[in-house]
Amino acid sequence: MRTMASRRRALYDGDMELRRATVEDAEAACEVLRRSITELCVADHEGNAETIALWLANKTPENVRRWTVNQHLFVAAERGEILGVAALAPGGEITLNYVSPDARFRGVSKALVARIEEAAAKLGLAAITLTSTATARRVYAAAGYAEAGPPVPGFGITQGFPMAKRIGGSAAAWRAGC
Repeated sequence: MRTMASRRRALYDGDMELRRATVEDAEAACEVLRRSITELCVADHEGNAETIALWLANKTPENVRRWTVNQHLFVAAERGEILGVAALAPGGEITLNYVSPDARFRGVSKALVARIEEAAAKLGLAAITLTSTATARRVYAAAGYAEAGPPVPGFGITQGFPMAKRIGGSAAAWRAGC
């Protein structure tokens, strides 16, 4: 049976490194977040300037630095360039998973999700939750995440799609919402 780490390595090729983000990554990580939302999430924001502004409002280097401390923030990097950024909140929610437009379709998002699942398992979490964009729903469904409720309002005109995946713990903990 393959470990999560070997599964993660098998998801991408090249010299990609998955690691905890540091405060020094803040500027580059922020740029990835902002470009990903602006360039790759068009199906969600439909080019609506107000929606994009609302979505980008908290994507600042200062916030990224803060997230390195109060969340499990990971980056995918290759040759010193950050290709993707993902975060797991202490309660088990994926709060970020964005990929640089330059690295799209290279398995970066899948590798980051696998890394988050590995961290969540080490933390003893029974499940991971998230609110997906329309753009990312297929990625999460392919990784075993199931719909977990009706769509919810997002930034501006966007909708979020609650999803969840049981990764460990007991069935009782899962039913109890842990």
